[in-house]
Amino acid sequence: MLPVILVLTAGFGDGHNTAAASVADALRRMSPGEEIVVSDLISEVQPKVSSILKSLYQVAITHLPSSWKAVYRWLGQMDLSTEQNALLKPLVTALQRRLTEQKPRVIVSTYPLYAGLLHALRKEQAVPPLVTVITDSTSIHKIWLMAPSDLYCVADVESDQVLMGLGVEPAQTRVTGFPVSLQFTEKPPAPRSVPSLLYLPSTPGRHVAASLEALRPLLLTGVKLTLPVGKHASRLYHVLRRFTDSLPSDMVDIIGWTQQIPDFLRSHDVVICKAGGAILHEVMAARIPAVIDYVVPGQEEGNADYLLSRHCALRSHSPEQTGQAVAKLLADGRKLARQMRENMLPISLPDAALRVAHEVLALAEGKPTPEISSSGRGA
Repeated sequence: MLPVILVLTAGFGDGHNTAAASVADALRRMSPGEEIVVSDLISEVQPKVSSILKSLYQVAITHLPSSWKAVYRWLGQMDLSTEQNALLKPLVTALQRRLTEQKPRVIVSTYPLYAGLLHALRKEQAVPPLVTVITDSTSIHKIWLMAPSDLYCVADVESDQVLMGLGVEPAQTRVTGFPVSLQFTEKPPAPRSVPSLLYLPSTPGRHVAASLEALRPLLLTGVKLTLPVGKHASRLYHVLRRFTDSLPSDMVDIIGWTQQIPDFLRSHDVVICKAGGAILHEVMAARIPAVIDYVVPGQEEGNADYLLSRHCALRSHSPEQTGQAVAKLLADGRKLARQMRENMLPISLPDAALRVAHEVLALAEGKPTPEISSSGRGA
């Protein structure tokens, strides 16, 4: 039986799953003699409840941001201990069974709930060391620290300082970067031969429709638009159909589910996207200028501020501003876009997943590593 490393995630937003999959791939590359198991324990144990909660979460962040902001703040006061929350007890039992059957030598978590589950088990039995990969930048919710972890991996120095301000010891943190796909470490695809725009829509249909109209003048000048819609395909079908029917067929390329986002990000000139932890760190890994058209209140504000404060992105608050921001980045031979790419060079960490994997394996072996000087504290 191969030794096991357990990677725990949850599908509330894309960031947790992206981080988990990327770290798992890096671990498989660095330690091929181990079995790397990725598990969304919440979905496996409580599939119906999980499905409902994920749907409610998606509706809230897309259509009811003010309500979500209130919920986000309330979560900071909520008692998530297993003694007080009956919904968590089946998860503790399932995790205990997983530890007994698979005997992982180290656990990686990209979702804050699992630290609490392991803390409950720690009172009854020995548990493997835990590495928590925090998927937010700067605006780190207290829920990440509701129970202790042996090591925290964070995206940037500012987030590291936030953790220390919340009482985490410096020896317990590593600045690794956000773990993005290992595709970002590979040779990039050839750039597009004409000005190109990547739009990752996540806002309500009316907003997407208005944004597309704001981009129409640019498309008529020869800018090519790529639209990967993925999970938004059904809700945006009529919006996209009306828009594409009004243009020549070669101006817009609509993509469904795809594994090519890393290649798209590295081959286009500008991307329009929300301020999710995963996508903005993919933006940095690809060094592509971004127009941020939506920020989920609370949890994504730090992500947006990180890029905006370094002049690596523009923020738009309306579809009209989105069109203007893209035009600004593409003007004068893409002068501003080129400057933003240069600005991203010091903060671009396409190998972050490998950095996290290095820390995970070191912890499993009981060999503390020095802090990584290129992205963290010290030398």
